[in-house]
Amino acid sequence: MFGLFKGKKKEPKSPADEAPVDDTAATAPDAVAEQDEQPRLEAGLEKTRSRMGAGLRALFGGRALDDELLEQIEEELLLADTGIDATQSILDTLRREAKRAKTASEVRDILRRTLIDMLVPRESEPPEPPPGQPWVMLVVGVNGSGKTTTIGKLAQRLQAAGHSVALAAGDTFRAAAVEQLQQWGERVGVPVIAQKTGSDSAAVIHDALAHARSRGIEIVLADTAGRLHTQSNLMEELRKVRRVIARFDETAPHETLLVLDGGSGQNALVQARQFGAAVDVTGLAITKLDGTAKGGIAFAIVQETGLPIRFIGVGEKPEDLRPFEPEAFVDALLGQDTGAAVGSGSRG
Repeated sequence: MFGLFKGKKKEPKSPADEAPVDDTAATAPDAVAEQDEQPRLEAGLEKTRSRMGAGLRALFGGRALDDELLEQIEEELLLADTGIDATQSILDTLRREAKRAKTASEVRDILRRTLIDMLVPRESEPPEPPPGQPWVMLVVGVNGSGKTTTIGKLAQRLQAAGHSVALAAGDTFRAAAVEQLQQWGERVGVPVIAQKTGSDSAAVIHDALAHARSRGIEIVLADTAGRLHTQSNLMEELRKVRRVIARFDETAPHETLLVLDGGSGQNALVQARQFGAAVDVTGLAITKLDGTAKGGIAFAIVQETGLPIRFIGVGEKPEDLRPFEPEAFVDALLGQDTGAAVGSGSRG
């Protein structure tokens, strides 16, 4: 289902489409676009790359992988909020695997593949809705994490890809949240289902689902009130929202996306734990990575929760909310030369 967020909607094939095509020619423009996007991703992760960089670049420069260098790498990974467990796992792999490496290039390759493997999603893709029902994403997180902005940017991405979208203004406690979502709706050209401040959040989202079903809208993105993970009454409200959605469609929500502020470091890991315990979080969006040197938190969160990162935010523009690709993320952290140095053979 998340192919929706990566490209244009596929139209039904005509008989002429069944003829053999030149796959190389068809994918070449996408490959060029991917190359163009990598420098932007690198720029968005510059602060984290600088924090993690010195020890890793020393490794790439051919310095022997000795105890002193491992300690330097460990320190810089921890300073980038990679977390104790994830950092230890990286170092253990380096110690074990680097013994068989004969060149600095091979050591680089081992590190790169280790980091990528840590970020590869371990969860299944979100389910498809039954025929005639909208696909539903419930978006949760604490105040200030960027939930509403993330929803607006996702709506713009989906609309541009040819999908019909409706937004549910389920954050009924903060009037500005409803207004912000309505502004995104006007900007993108999608309907926003809202009620007055203080209305029941579950009722608003139910209305949005009914609206989408009656009009054949494909996707509903549902905002919720920002809350601290320690606020048990508000976490219980989230459980109620999920129950109401499930009564509408027992397969929904098809994705519960937890939005985390990358700049909050280890607090983001705590939030991932607490929200995961309260509701069935199925995917993550890590925002504001361009403003922090703590982007290593992505490794810590995936290492502990096993949840897939769906999106990362590396800037203010709508296109700076990007579908998460572990290889591109790691190459941006390590530097463009790293991906080129290890060669395309390591991308499989």
